[in-house]
Amino acid sequence: MQKTFSEAEYAGKKKLTRRDRFLSDLEQLTPWTLLEAQIAPFYADNTGKRGRPSIGLPRMLRLYVVQQCFGLSDEGTEDAVYDSQAIRGFVGI
Repeated sequence: MQKTFSEAEYAGKKKLTRRDRFLSDLEQLTPWTLLEAQIAPFYADNTGKRGRPSIGLPRMLRLYVVQQCFGLSDEGTEDAVYDSQAIRGFVGI
């Protein structure tokens, strides 16, 4: 997938922020596949059904972790995803 201009500019910056370091550490320390395997039986997946397709479990799990770590509301999490390249990268958007 091709990088956007903002992603290319963000990748070229020299200083890592505390948020960048925190999310990088969280990425390395969290057993994502184990967590996803435990949550998967309870995650509602409506593929092949009517309506909007559900967001995948890995992305939703990461959004939830970001929300809990930074103490954000649902709307605050959405705003943080739009505002922060570090959070977008962590969530996989």
